[in-house]
Amino acid sequence: MAAALWRKALDYVKNKEFRDYVTSTHFWGPLANWGLPLAAFQDRKASPEIISGRMTVALIFYSLAFMRFAHRVQPRNRLLMACHGANVMAQSVQ
Repeated sequence: MAAALWRKALDYVKNKEFRDYVTSTHFWGPLANWGLPLAAFQDRKASPEIISGRMTVALIFYSLAFMRFAHRVQPRNRLLMACHGANVMAQSVQ
């Protein structure tokens, strides 16, 4: 069963549609954007004096707007939506 699953995964990676996706901005844009939530999660350990409340609120609204964009754009960009969803959560924790 594991061999069949592995073979299916390899066939999917070799597919032209997958290669087109990996070389598009639908993949690399959200991947680069993951720096925002990763930095926010790391800032949880930072002193509250150095975290800007205004910037945190601005990033929450920015990510909410782009979550809507990621859902509305065709084809839907679920990677971008997940990135901004994680950023909303990370900023809200602060």
